[in-house]
Amino acid sequence: MGKPRRKRKLIVGALALLGAALFGRTFLAAPLDPPPLLTAPLPVASPPAEMSLVRLPTGITHRSAGLAYRGGSLLEERDFAMTAVLVRHPKGDLLVDTGFGRDIDAHFRAMPAWFRALTSFEKGRPAADQLEATGYDRARLRGILLTHAHWDHVSGIPDFPGTPVLVTAEEKRFIADGGFLTVVARGFDSARYETYDFEGGDYLGFPRSHDVYGDGAVVVVPAPGHTPGSVIVFVTLPGSRRYAFVGDLAWQREGVLEREERPWGQRALADQDDASVRENLLRMSAITTRLPDLVLVPAHDARGFAGIPGL
Repeated sequence: MGKPRRKRKLIVGALALLGAALFGRTFLAAPLDPPPLLTAPLPVASPPAEMSLVRLPTGITHRSAGLAYRGGSLLEERDFAMTAVLVRHPKGDLLVDTGFGRDIDAHFRAMPAWFRALTSFEKGRPAADQLEATGYDRARLRGILLTHAHWDHVSGIPDFPGTPVLVTAEEKRFIADGGFLTVVARGFDSARYETYDFEGGDYLGFPRSHDVYGDGAVVVVPAPGHTPGSVIVFVTLPGSRRYAFVGDLAWQREGVLEREERPWGQRALADQDDASVRENLLRMSAITTRLPDLVLVPAHDARGFAGIPGL
């Protein structure tokens, strides 16, 4: 009986080593094939002279480059930004995501124990408090435009009572049945989730679009994959400065610029549809090649927000 038992142990040990080796390979660089060049003309935009952007940093989580994109170092610490952006427009302002809100501690406790064990964060000042300190007129706020409905993007919603929260129909359904991923968004009894349609056609290679103000200044395109109703928000300022707020399509800019998806373990936990994420990464890669001056702003990359003025 001793020899069969030793043999089984050797086999189990060998399989464990093989599994660890295969898992380790999922962190190695594996860039997606380059997409076809984007040759479409630039979309027309007529942003009003009064339009501007303001960044509202609300905190950080502690991660590493290696957890954000394949090829990144697990030893390179990265502070993942939790930043809302206020779009000022004469037809009414928009808040793109909210970052951490006043009740972030309670929202964090609503997440599963294993998630809390793997996540550490530092609180900043909630977006609502930052705006109130400047005497901001809440009547100017047209809505909160979510890139998607995960906890760290929605925590500040209760701080803006009565303000419409703009989501796609797919994301509204995901809030209702997304399990622990949307438990925080689902818990806001007073939230006014309102859906919008993609009535517009092609925008920089994305097949559908929604022009928020009708002037090309803020255009939303569907970018499912991370969640079913994830979106990208393109903003064009006076002087033709263009921004792409890509949400969690990529956690860091390298995801788009180096065409590197998240490591397998992170994809398994965070993404709903790997193939759609890859497709949209390649769309954004083609856009950044076509528009080298485009400011690429993943929701958790502080470098993308650095050039946006703060309050």
